[in-house]
Amino acid sequence: MLCAIADHRSALLSLTPPSPYPIGTPGTPWGAAERAAWLARQPLRRSYADEVLAPLQAHLPPEAELLDCGTLDHSALGLPRYPLRAVRSKVWRDDRPTVLVTGGVHGYETSGVQGALRWLAQDFARHAAQVNILLLPCISPWGYETINRWNPAALDPNRNFRPDSPVPEAAWALACVARHAPRVDLHIDLHETTDTDNSEFEPAKAARDGKQPDLHPIPDGFYLVADTDRPELDFQEAVINAVRQVTHIAEPDDSGRLIGSPMLRPGVIAYAKRALGLCGGMTGARFVTTTEVYPDSARTSVAECNEAQRVAVNAAVGVLVGE
Repeated sequence: MLCAIADHRSALLSLTPPSPYPIGTPGTPWGAAERAAWLARQPLRRSYADEVLAPLQAHLPPEAELLDCGTLDHSALGLPRYPLRAVRSKVWRDDRPTVLVTGGVHGYETSGVQGALRWLAQDFARHAAQVNILLLPCISPWGYETINRWNPAALDPNRNFRPDSPVPEAAWALACVARHAPRVDLHIDLHETTDTDNSEFEPAKAARDGKQPDLHPIPDGFYLVADTDRPELDFQEAVINAVRQVTHIAEPDDSGRLIGSPMLRPGVIAYAKRALGLCGGMTGARFVTTTEVYPDSARTSVAECNEAQRVAVNAAVGVLVGE
């Protein structure tokens, strides 16, 4: 498929108003019945045990220890119970900077999880000689298994990273970081932007909230989301330049924006992460970024998406340690 066809397809997905979402009444927020109807439409489509826990155990380097962070229990909804795992440097020194890597906040964003596992297997060991590392490779295991943005209660974990979060996926990640990495110097959160953001997830959100969908053209390529309170644009640019060697960087739309936000540097936008309850706002780290890979592009592949995530983490750590 030609790149121009992919660009045209993305534009259509972004600009064509979707049909009414099949659950709920337009203009009326969902109640319990609509949320239950939505949950009934979410089958398990892949295995967290096979695709996350097994490789996590198999590829754990000697320099790392596997942390048992409890269980995510959805059994009251007739759903599985998920063991929660994180990875921490076996040698932890207070005089070293600390790196936090998170993936799978949105379970459907596959390269965020698989890229984190790839980085663990290939790069964790050499970085552990210079920095403390805490890795949460899959924050939302039910979302991973159902290829979903939300949790079973139709809540977005990545708008609920705040004290007393109503979302258990966010709550366990917050507790894990507070316990095991109370001071963080670098946080990189691994995400994707997909065509289903416009074809499924934004229409579902609008239906849930009784609003109209807020659609933007899907960027074709990799980009970063900085924090408006601590943008560190030279840091963001260093990560973009490293990833540019692996896959293409998203270009702005006709208004000079990416998904509705002004581009601050090539491939870089910013959100107010703490105010929005985003995962990237959960620490006081100086260096913060969120990766966004576009796996639906005709110009990339699954392997390239995973590699882009790995390279982004390496570049971020490189800035932190002055490489």
